[in-house]
Amino acid sequence: MATAVAAAPGLSSFLKSLKHADVENSIEQFISLLKRRQIRNSRPCAIATTQLLLRIVAASRARDAASLIERVRKVGQRLIAAQPREMAVGNIVRRVLGLIREVEETGLDAGALSEAEHSDEPHHSSHNDSLHRPALNSHISAFSPLNHGVSAPSATNLGQESLSSLDFADATGVHRPPLLSTHTSYATGPQGTSLFGLLSHPDEPSPIATPPTGAQSPVSKNGFRLGSIAETSQTKMDVKAEVIDGIKELVDELEIVDDQIAASALEHIHANEIILTHTSSQTVQKFLIAAARKRKFTVIHAEAYPNDHVDTHATILTGGKKGDDDDEEADERWKPLISMGIQVIMIPDSAVFALMSRVNKVILAPHTVLANGGLIAATGALTIAQAAKVHQTPVVVVSGVYKLSPVYPFDMEELVEYGDPGKVIDFQEGDFVENVDVTNPIYDYVSADLVDLYITNLGGHAPSYLYRIVADHYRVDDINLS
Repeated sequence: MATAVAAAPGLSSFLKSLKHADVENSIEQFISLLKRRQIRNSRPCAIATTQLLLRIVAASRARDAASLIERVRKVGQRLIAAQPREMAVGNIVRRVLGLIREVEETGLDAGALSEAEHSDEPHHSSHNDSLHRPALNSHISAFSPLNHGVSAPSATNLGQESLSSLDFADATGVHRPPLLSTHTSYATGPQGTSLFGLLSHPDEPSPIATPPTGAQSPVSKNGFRLGSIAETSQTKMDVKAEVIDGIKELVDELEIVDDQIAASALEHIHANEIILTHTSSQTVQKFLIAAARKRKFTVIHAEAYPNDHVDTHATILTGGKKGDDDDEEADERWKPLISMGIQVIMIPDSAVFALMSRVNKVILAPHTVLANGGLIAATGALTIAQAAKVHQTPVVVVSGVYKLSPVYPFDMEELVEYGDPGKVIDFQEGDFVENVDVTNPIYDYVSADLVDLYITNLGGHAPSYLYRIVADHYRVDDINLS
């Protein structure tokens, strides 16, 4: 009799549980997985966070943007507090918050444009085609204080330009007779309904305050059109659906980000080059594989001992991860470079400086990219980058935009995570362990001056340009979620 084996806690089991588990239970489960480090590294954390926020927004009863922002912000605070060093979690939360704000601003702009089209927009008659006035620009920046006042002419415009250029035939119900003599004169008499002519016709209704002919709803006591209120309510009802579509696009971006980066591999890797890399990064491997389809080169692979050397060996020999049952990415494998005829040389980390003089290019994969152009990568990256600077070897970093964080490294010690010191020195060496302090840093901080180029799914960028990508992807209001 076959017995069912429960799936080990990890990314795969968490994504399966999202389909039927309660939202609050899913949040608590993800927090537990982050604290226990059962979901770790940028890509799994980003995928899990995106799917969780998609589930939260879909199950939320909030229909307006403000409620969704508050809900996502509170959940994001809990997730970041569970594991602050997994910055991909906070990056995804900030991008979803920016998406909600963008949907809200788009709805406001669309509502203002719709109101301008249905309320006071002049209807041009065939008698005055030569006097058409250009439509008001309703696409003012959302940060402008004039954003909500573009649907109606201001008092300044009324004082500077004559209202004779506007045809209010639909608004007043009375067709204006043609101008008497010249088209350039503003003082054309009462027939032109100029600014001075308005005072001589007090019995005529105001063109601006009168609703257009054929309007379905009357003007309320407060001066607002009921149709406008209905349109605004309908716009708010669509916020949730638009946000869900935006999060799904973010999910698709995470799926194809490595392929987009690999598309530019032939522009940076040339024939007969010697490439130095380390760790078992899927992004780096796909980048090298894309170049290996058309060019032959040599790869020197540092083993990244003691935290990632097992996965590095498996990447070189078989492709993908080591294949343990508790590994959430055990089924995600790629073709090894040696099967494509690429010569791969495994070296210990201590031999990096000795071989750097023969290396043409260094390719690194970050754990997180910071706003100042620096990066946090697996231990050994700092040694490689410093050796490359001494030998004037270019350092190229391949990373998806989802790893780019708006955080600045004010305290670098807080960004570095430390692992089990028993991997460096076995605790069985009791006499030796008692006399030394053993640390096992999992990550290194590499400053921006040690990096020459970043290759993202948006193209290649200098480290000094990353601040612009941060400004395009994150809102200022969402950088500090607390």
